[in-house]
Amino acid sequence: MIRFLKSLVLLPIAALVILLAVANRAPVQLSFDPFNADAPVFSVALPLYAILFGAVALGIVVGGIFTWLGQGKTRARARYHRREAVRYEREATRLRTYAPESETAGTYTVPNTGRTALPAPR
Repeated sequence: MIRFLKSLVLLPIAALVILLAVANRAPVQLSFDPFNADAPVFSVALPLYAILFGAVALGIVVGGIFTWLGQGKTRARARYHRREAVRYEREATRLRTYAPESETAGTYTVPNTGRTALPAPR
């Protein structure tokens, strides 16, 4: 079902992208020299669709980099919590080996009340 929905959305977008590329294939002068408009030093002639696709790709890459950099604190916090969980699990495993069998067997039933109680701390 998800595959069908993806194709339902992506196929019209792909058709529009192909139509844009076919309709705008004439070369356009892309200049990187703002001071000399008549004879620019840094310029290249590319089809308009290539410039548009390149701008979109550059925007995706730059946005991804800034998003990744912005999530650095979250990733560091997740690493810290993962290390803490592993440390606590190791400590619990180590302490289980020293616990007497009678305390690790389960809970105790309190006489005449029908309630259960946890073992008293030592």
